[in-house]
Amino acid sequence: MIATHPPDPLVRHRLILSTPATWPVWPFLPVVRRTGGEEDLGVLFDAFGLCRLTGHSATVFLTNLFTLPPSLPALLALPKEVFDTADELVAAGWRVD
Repeated sequence: MIATHPPDPLVRHRLILSTPATWPVWPFLPVVRRTGGEEDLGVLFDAFGLCRLTGHSATVFLTNLFTLPPSLPALLALPKEVFDTADELVAAGWRVD
């Protein structure tokens, strides 16, 4: 008998977070972190795909799609949480919204 493991429920999140081509509102991807009945809203930004800007692939900008600032400098100035990888972002509780 072959041992099977239950599917990892976070595989979908990791895959989408690391594949901007799948983002429905590219170059942005809304994310959410739900803890203790509270919701933190954030947005990932495909800075490299849009303007070849590196260093932001796993950065959650603490805003939502409806309150995005009108310029790139204003977006980059927002409060943010910076991670090295999509796995770290998921481990911190962020999920695709």
